[in-house]
Amino acid sequence: MYKQIAVVALSLCLAGCASTDWEQGMGQVLGAIQQPGTQAALGENEIIGGLREALAVGTTKAINQLGRPDGYWANAGVRIPLPPEMVKLEKSLRQFGQDKLVDDFHLTLNRAAEQAVPQVADIFGNAVRQMSIQDARAILNGSPDAATQFFRRTTSESIYAKVYPIVQTSTQRVGVTQQYKKLASSYGPLLKMAGVKNLDLDSYVTEQALAGLFTTIAQEEARIRQNPAARTSDILKRVFGAQGR
Repeated sequence: MYKQIAVVALSLCLAGCASTDWEQGMGQVLGAIQQPGTQAALGENEIIGGLREALAVGTTKAINQLGRPDGYWANAGVRIPLPPEMVKLEKSLRQFGQDKLVDDFHLTLNRAAEQAVPQVADIFGNAVRQMSIQDARAILNGSPDAATQFFRRTTSESIYAKVYPIVQTSTQRVGVTQQYKKLASSYGPLLKMAGVKNLDLDSYVTEQALAGLFTTIAQEEARIRQNPAARTSDILKRVFGAQGR
């Protein structure tokens, strides 16, 4: 599994995160919104602490899910497609019997993303640790993807800056550049006819990898909001049971 130490670090850096899974974390806090309680007024530390516990575990699960072999490739919802310019040529290349060349190139795009994603765990951890009381309340009262939007707003720039050089290394390691060179050397005229020139594959993979990561986080958030699991954490019950009062 790629860089699992980096992923595990996100859970360890936030107190209490490792003791609950996503259903017993995000499910508890977001599901409890439906049951306003009568508890005494909550302190800011309780509100932020409960939300941190859920978000840290949730993002760790998303990163673990994608940052492994076939994390992107085997998931049709986030699989990185061929660049649009290459899609124009795919049918022609396959007609020339180059199915393996096309498939290998496509696979390496996804392998590069799978190797890069685990490296962003610490960025999500920092975003959670720096969450303000206003951020926490906005997520509690927000849309089904409010937590995901919080991460997009606070981490997108730093994640891109960190992932891009990793993707550059990964594309070399898994053979993206070499596969593209094979295509270009054999079918240069076809590429030119389709307007394909000097694709920035590193930027493409980086953007697609992050899109898939945020999609996965949003799906988990929406699913657990709609179907909360058993609530076993007192702080999470208190924080989200008091929401909306």
